[in-house]
Amino acid sequence: MARGDRAAFEELYRRTSPWLAVRLRRRCADQQIVAEVMQETYLAVWRAAGSFAGSGSGTGGTAVGWLWTIAARRLVDAFRRRAHHAEPPPAAAPYAVAPAAEEEALVATVGGDVGDALRRLAPELRDVLQAMVLDGLSVRETAVLLGLPEGTVKTRARRARTAMREALA
Repeated sequence: MARGDRAAFEELYRRTSPWLAVRLRRRCADQQIVAEVMQETYLAVWRAAGSFAGSGSGTGGTAVGWLWTIAARRLVDAFRRRAHHAEPPPAAAPYAVAPAAEEEALVATVGGDVGDALRRLAPELRDVLQAMVLDGLSVRETAVLLGLPEGTVKTRARRARTAMREALA
């Protein structure tokens, strides 16, 4: 992709777009915003492919992690734009009937005592922990993403860390 290979870009899109769309829809129920964020994300990826310092460089992460970081920040930007011009976007469903794919993946990759402690966290604490630790968002970005005041995000992050520390002691 860094050399302008459209076939490489198409393959990345084919492999990642279903996963990315599901992950974005979990955070935003407005399909128009999700579609805009998807378009902005892949455009940014195409334009910045040469700057990706992947896992082979020793300094970067995975391409999927890079893609998600771009998408999460674009989603936060979309929420800010919408909040500036109109009512806040509708929130994603507060709880799902079946566990989400990313929760199942988290459980599969984080096992043992840490996995047990994560599963015992209250959902609102786990959401903040996921956004800040796993997705790498700042307090401000997490607040916008989850539709919470920054102080609430900080409090929940502190409570989550305390609960994890106690569970692992």
